Amino acid sequence: MSHVNIGKVHPEAFQAMSQLNERASEAAASAGLEPKLVELVRMRVSQINGCAFCLRMHAADAERLGETSERIAILAAWWESQYFTGPERAALQLAEQVTLMSDASRIPERGVDVSAELDDAQIAAVTWNVVVINAWNRIAVSSHYPVAPKE
Repeated sequence: MSHVNIGKVHPEAFQAMSQLNERASEAAASAGLEPKLVELVRMRVSQINGCAFCLRMHAADAERLGETSERIAILAAWWESQYFTGPERAALQLAEQVTLMSDASRIPERGVDVSAELDDAQIAAVTWNVVVINAWNRIAVSSHYPVAPKE
């Protein structure tokens, strides 16, 4: 794969993506979703997609919001722990379902009833945020954003 920074080549499209990101974040806030929950969703999707750039950024954002290193460390196996609330578990399950939808055989059943934990506005807001972070992951990975230790 060629490593063209698509945002630099087509900045208008990048700006539109940034605006969509802002709208999705606003939807989450207006639906009453906790900011840490949104960052957990962004990290989980980035884990699935193998986007180191987004993982590093959203882990730092989550830590600034008070997320613990312990919860971040076990996020990849969230369903095996008792660290996450019902709404967080529902959002994480939804994140996996939307991210892996093109390969239904890879979508794990985690035993969480999403609609029992989140209302329609929250489900829609989580879904918009999953759509957006999936797009950002593809932008960052295909553009080969650098991810080196910070000095």
